[in-house]
Amino acid sequence: MRADRLLSILLLLQVHQRITAKELASRLEVSERTIHRDMEALSSSGIPVVADRGTGGGWRLLEEYRTRLNGLNENEVEVLFMGLPERVLRDLGLQKVSEGAQLKLFTALPTMYKQRAEYARQRLYIDSASWRNTEEATPALARIQEAVWQDRKLSFSYRRADGTYVERVADPLGLVVKGSVWYLVVAIDDSVRTYRISRIKEAQVLDEASQRPPDFDLASYWKQSLVDFKAALPRYYVTVYADEYALARLNQSPYVHRIEQMEHLDGEGWARLVIRFDVEMEAHDFLIGFGSHIEIIEPDTLREHILQTARNLLSFYERKTSLRQRPAR
Repeated sequence: MRADRLLSILLLLQVHQRITAKELASRLEVSERTIHRDMEALSSSGIPVVADRGTGGGWRLLEEYRTRLNGLNENEVEVLFMGLPERVLRDLGLQKVSEGAQLKLFTALPTMYKQRAEYARQRLYIDSASWRNTEEATPALARIQEAVWQDRKLSFSYRRADGTYVERVADPLGLVVKGSVWYLVVAIDDSVRTYRISRIKEAQVLDEASQRPPDFDLASYWKQSLVDFKAALPRYYVTVYADEYALARLNQSPYVHRIEQMEHLDGEGWARLVIRFDVEMEAHDFLIGFGSHIEIIEPDTLREHILQTARNLLSFYERKTSLRQRPAR
């Protein structure tokens, strides 16, 4: 992970008076271009890294900063030792590397902060797996990670939603893990796109260096793509009357965040709600489970759909009950 690499660079800069980008790239098994980007990241975060040009040049830390791991404050120490979710590190093959980096950092800490590091580690554990344990198989992740880390073009087959495959050659820009799902962000055909890694197969790292848009920032792109995705989702609004039982169930469901309006009608616990769904079928399948605890006011088409489903259900059970009650011959 980049965080581990940045920490390794910082430790190397503290150990060496001066070190070249070529040597850093060799030690960390990345390209020199990646090292230069990492140096920019360190500098933008306030760490005084300096590049000396010419013979005997290289990267160095300003002298007053060189041995200041003891310059970390308590909160910074705690954050460093909270770590990434184990599953993310395992998927990337970096769990052992991360444990080694944490141990080295822990050893280098001043005695007064080692207790704070252990304190944080014992009080926060990040589990990124869902309760349903729906982890996706990502056999191509290692090869994709190699292309991302080495700044190489990537060719791959991608399975579309309809099951067909398309071939792609792209410039990999970064990896994103959301919950338990991995995504690959690439530059392709003068645009930036996102691919779900579980749908990728036969990925191959090419010898050609990848091209990265000069102003591209992975975190900013991902945040904006989420905003755009949510804005593009269809909207289907339903007005209902809900009793106390229904309100309690709604408050325990994911749909509590989709209640756009709520107005309490009387002292008997009923309320008028406007709930946002994506499509009618989603609203139908969710609301019918509330039975008579929710009354759909509008749209009329959904009310009629629910009514017809109830009639079909009643007819089905009446027919089945009648068949069971027939005397055996």
